[in-house]
Amino acid sequence: MLLFTSAACEKHANANSSVEVPSRYPAMLAGIESARALGAKVERRAFESATEGELLAVHDRDYLRLLRETSAAGGGHLDADTAVNGRSWEATLAASGAAAAAVEAALDGAASLALVRPPGHHAGPGYAMGFCLTNHAAHAAAHALRLGVRRVAVLDWDVHHGNGTQDVFYARDDVLYLSVHRGGFFYPGTGRVGETGAGAGEGFTANAPLPARSGEAVFTAALEGIFARILREYEPEVIVVSAGFDAHALDPLGGMELPSAAFGRFAAGLAGLAREIGAAPPALITEGGYSPRALTESVAATVVGAESRDGSWSRSGGGPVGGYGSLPRPVEEARRALAVHWPGLRR
Repeated sequence: MLLFTSAACEKHANANSSVEVPSRYPAMLAGIESARALGAKVERRAFESATEGELLAVHDRDYLRLLRETSAAGGGHLDADTAVNGRSWEATLAASGAAAAAVEAALDGAASLALVRPPGHHAGPGYAMGFCLTNHAAHAAAHALRLGVRRVAVLDWDVHHGNGTQDVFYARDDVLYLSVHRGGFFYPGTGRVGETGAGAGEGFTANAPLPARSGEAVFTAALEGIFARILREYEPEVIVVSAGFDAHALDPLGGMELPSAAFGRFAAGLAGLAREIGAAPPALITEGGYSPRALTESVAATVVGAESRDGSWSRSGGGPVGGYGSLPRPVEEARRALAVHWPGLRR
């Protein structure tokens, strides 16, 4: 696996959060060392930070100016959860650049990881939100399109819905956005099953909101029973992963029950699916995750899983071949909403 990361990511500080803190960065790096100890081959590569001009493919010019000037002034508050310091502009440009480098590496045939903070998937075209400043996964997807890729998928398994990524691509059909997350009255309050895109993008947003305390079986039902089938139909050339780890049972914010090893199985299943459909290896980009122990263990599991050749997602979606068996109720609700757009989801 190729690793793209920068020490600048540790320099950002968010005064509005007690959990999105600089110590998250060394906790994630410790996961890389744990993966190496387990036999994973991880090679760190140099890369260039994103430029403000490149980020205009995702963000509004006025918003980027506000972000840059607020950081240059020494810091300030952007929303109730999100603040910047004097190093935040440097950090978020590095993080988005790492994400673009990861997708380039994937297109060249290597599984890749952009290990970054702050996270990005809540940042929309004209706003910061939920600890996020620039949207690294959206930037990676846009970068792939600039390189000539025609179909990109972004799969988001962070416990929070990636409303920013959804907003960027909601009316487009060249980027498919798939999100499994905690639903109901949970931050940020978006990502309902009926949010499926608009205009040319109708059907190219797929949300699977799950109830609190969901465990690996329910997540896997959504990933394998719905998203894998959509990906087989869409046939993306590359899959960008918003790899958040806050659905871990130890996370102080998530309220879900995933073990660390689950993320490795998700990564292995997705890597196997990418091989099956002829896509590039996954390009993984870190998002949330606020328990240091869970971060370290989950990063390690993800790296090992992404490098595995043993993972696969069944075509049967957890049921008999050609059918669905008995999907958990929230997953079945998502399947029904999306079956209008994707024939492979119809019974």
